[in-house]
Amino acid sequence: MSEELLVIIQIAGRRCALPALAVRSVIELAAIAPIPRAPAHITGIAALRSQALTVIDCRRALGLAAEEWPTDHRAVVVAQDGHAYALRVDGIEDITSAIGAPGQVPGGFGAEWSRAARGLIETQIGPALLLDPAVLIAGSELARSESEAAA
Repeated sequence: MSEELLVIIQIAGRRCALPALAVRSVIELAAIAPIPRAPAHITGIAALRSQALTVIDCRRALGLAAEEWPTDHRAVVVAQDGHAYALRVDGIEDITSAIGAPGQVPGGFGAEWSRAARGLIETQIGPALLLDPAVLIAGSELARSESEAAA
């Protein structure tokens, strides 16, 4: 994992990282069409060069409270099982290199962060939680139970 490139993002005030090889692009989100009866962590669908992207609210995917989104409307595009997803985050900081392998997630982050993180990793710009994009796409139990209650 040493020297792996990472995309550094912000979610709910925490510095996080995604493996750069998992990131297809960073885009500006324009119009997002809602999807009726979708799980709470799925914001809707957006278009990118005539391709549909499922938009994932990373805060909700982690089981965190929904808040007003910042003015940064960028999202990280990833692919999973042949489908494209736009991961809506609070901000995108930089691309940097990992320093060593990820370590254990320290206590105090909470169960949802620990579930989504592969570990805490040192980078050229400081420590970050290395997130698993597949876990964000799947969402949390809280997000799924909220959407079932609303249906």
